[in-house]
Amino acid sequence: MGRFSQALRKPFESLFNRPGREDQLAAYVIREHGLGRSMDEIMDDPYLKNRATESQRRMLLENPDVLKAIGKHTAQSATDR
Repeated sequence: MGRFSQALRKPFESLFNRPGREDQLAAYVIREHGLGRSMDEIMDDPYLKNRATESQRRMLLENPDVLKAIGKHTAQSATDR
């Protein structure tokens, strides 16, 4: 069965899927950075290492949500000084 026919069969399935692994890992990075951990420490965390390859972890650093959260936190830290 082709992808197109599968999509027609279950047109709303993707709306109810759990977040993907990348989304879950991005949320973890954002949460941990918000708690004050450095990005080096987070990227070296066993939780991430057990769930993502090195290239996948590097891709997290390009995730728009992660970049936005890190930038927002960095800017906030700079203004608090």
